Amino acid sequence: MRTAAVLDLSPGSALVLNGRQWTVERREPELGRVYLVGENGIRQPVTFRFLANHPNCRPSSRTASQGSGRGRQPKTAQDLEPRRRELAACRLAHLLEVETGFRSGDPLRPELGEPKPEYDPATTTLTARRLAKVAELAAMDRQQAKLLGLDRVGYRTLIRWDRRRREAGLMGCADERWLRESGGHPSITEEVREAIFAVRVETLHRSKVTMRTRARMIHQYVRETFPDRDVTVPSYQTLWVVWREWFGPGGSRQRYARSAELPSKNGHVMVHRPGQVVALDTTVLPVMVRESVFGDPVKCHLTLAMDVHTHSLCAFRLTLVSDQSVDVAMLLRDVMLPLPMRADWGEELEWPYPGLPAAVVAEFAGHKVAGLPFFAPETVTTDHGSVYRNHHLVDVQRVLGCNILPSRVLRPTDKSACERAFGAIRSLLFEQLPGYTGIDPADRGADPEGDAVLTVDEMEHVIATWIVAVWQRRRLGQYAPSWDPAGDHSPNSLFAASFAQAGFAMEIPSAELFYELLPVHYVRKIDARRGVKIRGLWYDAPALDPYRDQHSTRGGQHKGQWVIRRDPRDRRSVFFQDPLTHDWHTLAWTGLPPDGQAPAFGDARVRELLKKARACGLRPRTDDELLPVLMELLGSRIPVSQWPTRLPKSARTEHSREVVQAAASRADRPQSEPATVVVGAGVVTPLRWQDRTRQAADSIDSHRRHRREQAVQERPTPPPPLGEAYRQRDLFLLPEEDEEEDGHGGPDAG
Repeated sequence: MRTAAVLDLSPGSALVLNGRQWTVERREPELGRVYLVGENGIRQPVTFRFLANHPNCRPSSRTASQGSGRGRQPKTAQDLEPRRRELAACRLAHLLEVETGFRSGDPLRPELGEPKPEYDPATTTLTARRLAKVAELAAMDRQQAKLLGLDRVGYRTLIRWDRRRREAGLMGCADERWLRESGGHPSITEEVREAIFAVRVETLHRSKVTMRTRARMIHQYVRETFPDRDVTVPSYQTLWVVWREWFGPGGSRQRYARSAELPSKNGHVMVHRPGQVVALDTTVLPVMVRESVFGDPVKCHLTLAMDVHTHSLCAFRLTLVSDQSVDVAMLLRDVMLPLPMRADWGEELEWPYPGLPAAVVAEFAGHKVAGLPFFAPETVTTDHGSVYRNHHLVDVQRVLGCNILPSRVLRPTDKSACERAFGAIRSLLFEQLPGYTGIDPADRGADPEGDAVLTVDEMEHVIATWIVAVWQRRRLGQYAPSWDPAGDHSPNSLFAASFAQAGFAMEIPSAELFYELLPVHYVRKIDARRGVKIRGLWYDAPALDPYRDQHSTRGGQHKGQWVIRRDPRDRRSVFFQDPLTHDWHTLAWTGLPPDGQAPAFGDARVRELLKKARACGLRPRTDDELLPVLMELLGSRIPVSQWPTRLPKSARTEHSREVVQAAASRADRPQSEPATVVVGAGVVTPLRWQDRTRQAADSIDSHRRHRREQAVQERPTPPPPLGEAYRQRDLFLLPEEDEEEDGHGGPDAG
């Protein structure tokens, strides 16, 4: 039976194969392959499996001593006490002086008087130098030599120290008794051990207590549980040392300590391919930016999607307020779509991965693709925020074919890679940008709002460029893969290695995926005159004409109901899919002005609109009557000259949020669809703050004029000015007698 040997396959190591000696030139752990070079220069690639199962493969004698200690926990100089470390360094200096003649071991850095004649390698032998060192140590003061551990050093002791030094360095000069295994605590009997664990379980569910209280509880448990036994409880100091050795220092919070004791299910998951686990998280962007409507400094929310295997930042989103479920859905859609090249990006940022040319990817995508991985996520790990726990994301999970798995409660380690990425981005990028707010209000600058110079769009471009140019090519360090923990890898190299391991399934979703990820609404019937009603607003378009006053042919739970998709970020339109042609159509809000433009608004503005209408006592029959209320909510009551200055910052932020959300919704739609919605002769586009008030006033005037024209078919004759009858003749001219008789009937008329 052959004894199993550990093969050292690091570059430069040697092994014996079929009686011939080979040297490891390089290895490819991602492919399970190693390249060997023979003594005659012949190169031969072999696999790890071949070497592990070969009967005539063993480590070379040159490297066998280095691998003999494998399988045991290595001891380093950090395990030594500071005084013991100094003694080991003193022994090492004596050994280096014997070998080289210099205590530092470097002839280029000699000390005063070095080399001594008895230690000069040019004139003495190694044996002579060792004998001289033994004589030197024997001549030392016995008390000083004993303190330095050099009082019993002989010729063979120097040989033994030198051999161990060549194997383990400084640790070879340390005494084995300095690092011997502890004998434990004999005073901790079985009864005391039972008491310690019982107190641990009890205090884990209580509020945090001191070690003194725990020691008293241990005494109480032993006294009441073992009254018939003579059990001696150790001292407080011993209990304190044992508690720290078994349960740690105890500096964590109670809820975190309780969560650490929760049992884990299904054990540890080994992530070994891209897309297997994608971590999502949202944080406040630590940089003040200026919104693009009013130019005020605001804070954004940054949402990241990170592949746990390659540590690639696959997608991100910037929102002026906390993200919604539709933002998370679009973020998962971005993970599946290739990132287009931008105008100022060079060729070095284009698709670099081997095995799939950039021209092929660009042909399938329809544009040049940047060097950022894209794939279909299998499992998505999130926290327990409300944005991740709703029915909409359940539908998104079904459409994308992925599993959204929330992390365990009070277990931040479930998505520690994403949490660590936020800290890395902050230190590598955000701290260098103007307007940085820091992580603590006490460390904040004097005026971070005034320092903000980047807009939301510019910040988005900076982050995207930094991810492709820096993060994807940055060395991972401690996050190296399990199959090559000592190698140098980046997110790009790990993704390229996955090509060679399992290939790459280039699945680019269609543009219609945007509509399928929107929240769905079921309508029982399409009204013949008004269209469909979605959350208080009516929408209509000519695409509904063939299906008016009809029920859908759908079956199942929503039998006979029409499916309408709504984008919460822009409520000016909804989307309807024709059941016959499967084409998507845009249904515009019927309250849009026919001859003007309307600002963008979302769900929050619609709720305010309907609430204001109910508070005013309005019972509108058409959405045209809701338009003045909407314009009033959008700022029409404030004069144009005073609106930018008198409107509070919170209201300006709300208006900016609606514009940004509408722009994001328009950007997510398929490119084949026009960016504006035409209703009659009007074109709906997002307005800037300079045009919002003027447009709101014009829309109200147009709406009122339209109502007057509907009430009176013909233009009425304007009445004469006041006093026109008196201006037709002179007031001081007496009337004729005939006129007086005709007009007043004369004095005898009665």
